[in-house]
Amino acid sequence: MFDDFAPKLAKVLTEYSQPVNPGDTVTIYGAADAMPLVEALYEAVLRRGGHPTVELRYSQLQEMFYRHANDDQLAYLPPQAMTWIEQTDIMYNLKAERNPLSLTNVPTEKRAKAREALRPFTEAYFRRFGDGSLRWTIAAWPTEGLAQLAEMGLLDYTEFIYKACALDQDDPVQHWLAFKARQDKLVQWMNGKKHCEVRGPGIEIDFDFTDRLWVNAHGDLNMPDGEIYTGPVEESVNGHVEFSYPTVYLNRQVSGVKLTFKDGVVVEASAEKGEDYLLAQLDLDAGARRLGEFAIGTNTGIQQVTGDTLFDEKIGGTIHMA
Repeated sequence: MFDDFAPKLAKVLTEYSQPVNPGDTVTIYGAADAMPLVEALYEAVLRRGGHPTVELRYSQLQEMFYRHANDDQLAYLPPQAMTWIEQTDIMYNLKAERNPLSLTNVPTEKRAKAREALRPFTEAYFRRFGDGSLRWTIAAWPTEGLAQLAEMGLLDYTEFIYKACALDQDDPVQHWLAFKARQDKLVQWMNGKKHCEVRGPGIEIDFDFTDRLWVNAHGDLNMPDGEIYTGPVEESVNGHVEFSYPTVYLNRQVSGVKLTFKDGVVVEASAEKGEDYLLAQLDLDAGARRLGEFAIGTNTGIQQVTGDTLFDEKIGGTIHMA
């Protein structure tokens, strides 16, 4: 039924999201379970004159690593990782976790040590993204594990992603070009404003965004996509919010989150599930309790919660914060 899924998505990624030009070096960083999309992307990059390389990751090896790695191993960054992050022009990151909750029981301290080891890689990533020398897109491929997280069968979940990426349209690339143009109008209107008040069941939030731009997220960095967002003036955020949907962050599930802001800082936080993890994340550093992003979801092709932020933060008619 979805035999054209991989080639259609590869076409959108290489012609719209981050177009491949002749001579571009392209890294396809994909979970092994996304092999049909890896192969389709590899072919699409070749056809457009790029130089593709493939970096596969295996979720079962990640679980094994955290189970057995000592402190020295947690602090180790393979030198080849720095080589490719400094040299690649385009990176396609393919999400296809066999078990999205496989690292749920990994101690926070171990995750923090491994994240610290990645700091040079992360800094290079954001430096190159910031200066425009690295272009990237995150895309999803259906797996049994992600379907279970979304409480769907694999066939339904496959159809869900297919439609969320507009692959059911006659010309998906043209669909996303039109989508971008529509959101440009929204962003232009929002950029003429200064203050936001959000009122509704479970939310009462005020903040200023004077001199802060609203950004059009239209399918270049995420596929699927669909949101507009801004960075609130740091000290201006006040109020409370109760989040209706659960989320999974770094393979840890958190749900029933309630936050209270005062002068830009989270002063109260709780969760029905994963509260210890939520509080640990809020205490990571001085900026972790400040609101960095306020966003409005605009993809009306996504109307159900999956537990995956790649989709859930795009649900048309919702808001999210980070």
